[in-house]
This record gives sequence, structure tokens and C-alpha cells, in this order.
Amino acid sequence: MFRFAPSPTGDMHIGNLRVVLFNYIVSKQQGDRLIVRIEDTDTERNIDGKDREILEILNSFKIEYADVLYQSHNLKFHQQFASTLLQTGRAFNCFCTPEELDRKREEAEKNRVAFRYDGTCERMSDNDVLNMEKPSVVRIKRPDTSVKFNDLIKGDMEFQPEDIDNFILLRQDKRPTYNFACAIDDMLSDISTIIRGEDHLSNTPKQIAIQHALGYGKKIDYAHLPIILNIEGKKMSKRDSASSVKWLFEEGFIPEAIANYLFLIGNKTPKEIFTIEEAIEWFKIENISKAPAKFDIDKLRFVNREHLKLLDAEDLSKRVGYFDKTIGEIAKVYLEEASTLNELKSKIDKLFSKRAFDGEYGESVKILSGIVKELEPIEEFSEFKKALMSKSGLKGKNFFKPLRVLLTGEESGPELSLIYPLLKNYLQKIVE
Repeated sequence: MFRFAPSPTGDMHIGNLRVVLFNYIVSKQQGDRLIVRIEDTDTERNIDGKDREILEILNSFKIEYADVLYQSHNLKFHQQFASTLLQTGRAFNCFCTPEELDRKREEAEKNRVAFRYDGTCERMSDNDVLNMEKPSVVRIKRPDTSVKFNDLIKGDMEFQPEDIDNFILLRQDKRPTYNFACAIDDMLSDISTIIRGEDHLSNTPKQIAIQHALGYGKKIDYAHLPIILNIEGKKMSKRDSASSVKWLFEEGFIPEAIANYLFLIGNKTPKEIFTIEEAIEWFKIENISKAPAKFDIDKLRFVNREHLKLLDAEDLSKRVGYFDKTIGEIAKVYLEEASTLNELKSKIDKLFSKRAFDGEYGESVKILSGIVKELEPIEEFSEFKKALMSKSGLKGKNFFKPLRVLLTGEESGPELSLIYPLLKNYLQKIVE
């Protein structure tokens, strides 16, 4: 079983999208199932509707998942397993206040040593614990030996007990911390492979320590994907607009291209432009580079244009809002100078916008418009051009520039001989 575990606390990040794409591909390769687990236990940060938005994005990428689970629904299991750890002596109640811990942390910083919980409450007797009237958290007991696992990308990993420490399992309000809820939920869902971002690497030994403390012996395979850097070489963050999948959609990038690009970066691929279905045939998680991947919006634009070219004309027309196969064919001509749906739509919208008879060529455009209104339909562009030139008396730049403005709404663009055969049936609409 594979899982994708996003938090509904903001826009879906391209790093998260890369994670779910890789989980989806590998689960398909192995004939296994993928579940979506919404990690919603951080109630203060949850944003209403973000869970639905996440699922809508997955659907737009045609990512199939077997089930949708909510972490908060497992709260009783989190608390029961914490109780089990307390009863078996693998965890303890900690009554230290945040203020006390802050003072110890400041002292450690003054002495230039890493702050570690000093085990004060771990040494308390059962009687002392029962008689305490202060609120408490539940902490795990530090493991006696190092935690080892093999990362499918990074290789053999080992973390010492002091790296894991006596971290908190349940907060004072008895809600689980991230690592505890995550470890328990992976057990409950019988997860066999975890593919996630590199920022979770330090969490993995803690989650393994929890499972070992509970006597859970199933081996889980891990793969931690390197971070994605922006063009400046810094980790992509919310300040980078392109980090948001929602923003990429709004800018006119299509799912097929975004997925292609996220497989492309930090990976050796047999070709540059491909579909998710094709990637299933050759993708290997072990071949992902250990180095950070770099996000280049210009490269994404190139990939997006190539995928727009692959769409049939009817589909392309629908994506720019016209539902007309011929307009889709016109849009394909404009792909020589446009790379996103937004840019294409802008070009197509100008074709059907009301012409303004002003500016340097305004008068000439008006003359040509009047002639076209009276013309019978003409099949060939050369004949159309000849008729207009003859009736208007315009020549050279004073003819071709106004003609382009009349036909396309712009002073530059694709060859008119390519546009006219597709546009000729709309001429009367354009000049009305």
C-alpha cells in the first residue's frame, strides 16, 4: 500500500504534486493501491475547502486512488497506542512547562550545545506521576540503539538515539503530534512504501522508533525526494508563485505538461516529452538524482507548448473556451508564438474582438472592413488579397499591416496565408 498524505493548510505545492505523481507511478508499476490521507490534526492551521481542492487537483491529473482517509478520524487509535506505550514503559508523562523548557533551551544556546530534553520527568516514580496535578504531555523514551533503514534514493541511513531524543507523542490536549499520528496511521493502513520529500528525512527515524516501540515489525521501504530549488538556487517556498499548482493552472499550464516536467527534473528520461502512461513503462525511483532539482519556468513553458501541440483541435478549443474544432486549428497555428492556454486565449479573443478604426492604420482598416462586408466568399488567400488590393487601392505596408489588423486584431503574428483558410468562414462576424 502506498499513501499520499497532504495537509489542508494551504495551496498544493509542486513538491507535494511530485510526491503523489511518483507514488502513483510506482504503485501502478507494483500493482498496488494508493490511498490519500488528509493530515488534518493541526486544526488551527486547517483551511476550509483545501481538502476538496487537493482532491480536485489529483483528479485533474487523472491520479487514481483507492480511498480518502482523514487523520483526525483516527484520534482514538492515537490515544490508545499512546496509552499502550505508557503501560509498557516505552513512553512517559512529562509535566515540564513550556517556560521551563524555554529556559533550558536558552541555557543550552548560551553554552553552545544542542538542546536535548534532559529526562527530568522520565525519572519520576509512578506515585509521583499519579500525584501530579499539572497538565502533561506524553514523550517517547529514547531508543537504546540506532535506527537504520535503506532509502531507495539516498542509500543506507543511520540515526543515533540522541538524534531521535524523547520527542512528544501527545500534546497536553491529548492530540497527537505529527510524527506520532503519521507512524500510527501508516501501521493502521498497512503501508509498505513511503515516497515523500527530503524535508521528512529527519522524521523517518522517529516514526520507525514509534513503530518499533509498539512491536510493529513490518519493513517499510522509504524514498526521500530531493528538494526543488527556484531559479535563484533557493528552496521553493510560498513566496514563489510557481510553487503553487493552483497558480500554474491559473497561468494556463496544463496537467499533462506539469506532470511531464516534474518527472523530467532531477531524472534521466528516454525522451523529453511524454505522458504519465508512458512514464509507467520506464520510470525507476532509484534513478532519481540525489541532488536538488531546479525549477525553470521557461523550460516548463516549452514542455507546455509541446503538450498543447499534442492535443487534438477540438480538445484544444475547449480548453481555451470556444468548443469549436476550427478555432482549435487556429489555436494550433498560434502555438508558434504562445506557450500557455492564457496566451492562446488572448490571441483567439483578439480575433473576434471589435476592431478599432484608429491609430496609424485605422482609416485603412476601416476601408478594408467595408470591402469585406460586400465581398462574396473567397476560398484562396491569394485571390482574397488580390480582390482587396484592387478594390481598396492600398499597396505595400499600407495594405498588409491594415489587413493583418483587420483579420487578427494585431499588427504581427503568424503568416496570414496560414490563418485565412481557417478564418474565412468567420470573416463576416469579424467585420460586423
